[in-house]
Amino acid sequence: METREKIVIIGGGFAGLQLAKKLNNKNKKIIIIDKVNHHMFQPLFYQVASGRIEPSNISFPFRKIFQNSRNIRYRMTEVLKILPEENKIITSTDATEFSYDKLVIATGCKTNFFGNDKMETLTFGMKNTQEAIAIRNHVLLTFEKLIIERKRSDDGNWNIVIVGSGPTGVELAGAFAEMKKDILPRDYPHMNFDDLKIILISSTEKPLSVMSPESQKMSEKYLKELGVHFMSDEFVTGYDGDKVMMKSGKEIPSNNVIWAAGVTGNVIAGLNPEIMVRNRYKTDRFSKVLGYKNIFAIGDISYMETPKYPQGHPQVANVAINQGKNLAKNLLKKSEKDWVEYEYEDRGSMATIGKHKAVVDLPKFRFQGTFAWYFWMFLHLMLILSVRNKLAIFFNWMWSYFNKDSSLRLIIIPNKKNRTEQ
Repeated sequence: METREKIVIIGGGFAGLQLAKKLNNKNKKIIIIDKVNHHMFQPLFYQVASGRIEPSNISFPFRKIFQNSRNIRYRMTEVLKILPEENKIITSTDATEFSYDKLVIATGCKTNFFGNDKMETLTFGMKNTQEAIAIRNHVLLTFEKLIIERKRSDDGNWNIVIVGSGPTGVELAGAFAEMKKDILPRDYPHMNFDDLKIILISSTEKPLSVMSPESQKMSEKYLKELGVHFMSDEFVTGYDGDKVMMKSGKEIPSNNVIWAAGVTGNVIAGLNPEIMVRNRYKTDRFSKVLGYKNIFAIGDISYMETPKYPQGHPQVANVAINQGKNLAKNLLKKSEKDWVEYEYEDRGSMATIGKHKAVVDLPKFRFQGTFAWYFWMFLHLMLILSVRNKLAIFFNWMWSYFNKDSSLRLIIIPNKKNRTEQ
């Protein structure tokens, strides 16, 4: 009887999940390892953070996705180290080992605080479900605190500061601005929200610097229409929990700072550090990590130089999805001689700033405004995995569209009870 090849996939994000789905029920033994038990649709995290949709609407348990699979198994643990000479990995669960014939690293990335430990401790990132919920909790708790105090004892409570003007920062700023205008006055009818400022700090002159000049100009216009304070060409140098310090010397009081200013790879110890480029594993055109014959890296953690992208591909979902698909096709071929090199075909980028306010850059044309907003909604809805989740999100969006409201502003604080004392 032929022994099935054992492939271990570390990470169930866009890249790892797409690879596993393409290898589902094939003649391979697949193990997915992830420290959380579900795939997360990251482009809509900002809607969780602003109370527009529930986390469960954009979270998909691995065991549910592959419950009918004959060859895929999932293990919930964190990989601590790779032992390439032994074809093994060490995990955090009592130092449990997993062997492999081929290893695929698809660990994605996390928020980059650029080595500032204090910033990492005191601000909020938004790269997983827990962080999105933490933002929602913190912002809502701030308003509950203010209504009890009935006074502006701390200006920082009235400033929501978002650092970084990429799609995440812009979409968050727009969502909170709409919350300030349409929702908070109804939730807290005796509070005056004129002093509540949504501040977006950008290191570039315009928001969405990777998009077209037209989209940059319109996104800035939309932000200002919503009342967002856009601060251009500013670099945050520090934060002490009460005020944000900037290179220009300006300071902003805030107890609500969200860091969306960059990402860095989730690197695992064990591989040659010389093949790392900007905290990403350098690979060949087949996603094989340089210097290793049976270790691959795909998605945000992969650094692949190609003629079109000599500085590596952008860290976006489309790259991750298509690298996963390409690697799956290659792994299913009988010989490596038949493998196909990967190249990314840019299908465009988009961002939504608010109701009827979005920008879309496609390869051959660009558009903004209401149609762009509907286009953004349709595309994101189609990318959601299950029909049930599509319907849930569609219902929430339609309810919000007509009522300018949602009923999802729940404050859920984890129980910190020490069970060892029971």
